[in-house]
Amino acid sequence: MGRQYFGTDGIRGTVGKSPITPDFVLHLAHAVGHVLRETEARPTVLIGKDTRISGYMLESALESGFNSAGVDVVLLGPLPTPGVAYLTRAQRASLGVVISASHNPFADNGIKFFSAQGSKLPDAWEMAVEAALKQAPVWVESAQLGKSRRLDDASGRYIEFCKSTFANDLTLKGLKIVVDAAHGAAYQIAPKVFHELGAEVIAIGCAPDGLNINKDVGATHPQALVAAVKEHGADFGIALDGDADRLQLVDNEGRLFNGDELLYLMASDRLGRGDAVPGVVGTLMTNMAVEVALKSRGVQF
Repeated sequence: MGRQYFGTDGIRGTVGKSPITPDFVLHLAHAVGHVLRETEARPTVLIGKDTRISGYMLESALESGFNSAGVDVVLLGPLPTPGVAYLTRAQRASLGVVISASHNPFADNGIKFFSAQGSKLPDAWEMAVEAALKQAPVWVESAQLGKSRRLDDASGRYIEFCKSTFANDLTLKGLKIVVDAAHGAAYQIAPKVFHELGAEVIAIGCAPDGLNINKDVGATHPQALVAAVKEHGADFGIALDGDADRLQLVDNEGRLFNGDELLYLMASDRLGRGDAVPGVVGTLMTNMAVEVALKSRGVQF
């Protein structure tokens, strides 16, 4: 039997139309809570979001639904999707939830879940949630209701994690970088990461108002990045999308590099430095030329 609500990237749609309505989202969280409680007496769920105005409403609905099922909630506020995955694992939470529609316009939104390990959940879990959605809600006793709290330094923790992935003997000092956060989830994080690593940062797309996410900026509109790199004479530029799980990169001349080129460049750089590259992972959309070129150099794809 097929899934009614879950797609390839969680549950997504136009806000105010099924299934992205507050009543459904509350019911969804309640159903997820009961699935979690089948294997854990007192689950804890982390909730992060991007900067869409509807995020406040959907966050409240999720919080109420989880609490009503006896699940504790930790609110992270605006945070990139990879940041929610990271903190779910680091905080030893039962589940991570992201409220975002990624690169879509502000009128859309969605709900995406991560496992306790910060990874995609299996189809069987999604089917269990859909089965629970078909059942009438069963409210827990008052003494068992979940509690909520806010993790005030969530963005700071993720900034430190991002910096920790950068080699200690390297620095970005002397580089001028344009960072475009698409008025999205990384608007406070991405500029700080590059600045604290030593770069001079020119930030664009870092003034969200709830309605302007992905509008004429970010990875889906790289023209803004290209123009800013040329205007400021930057060494390179990086544009993220609304939930900061994808990027576009341009060089100092404003040339845009696609994902296939970046994969090959990164692998080639490591090979050139004598590092082992046991394999490279792409997607179904990756050009076959990348696979052929890498295999010709002894790299599995």
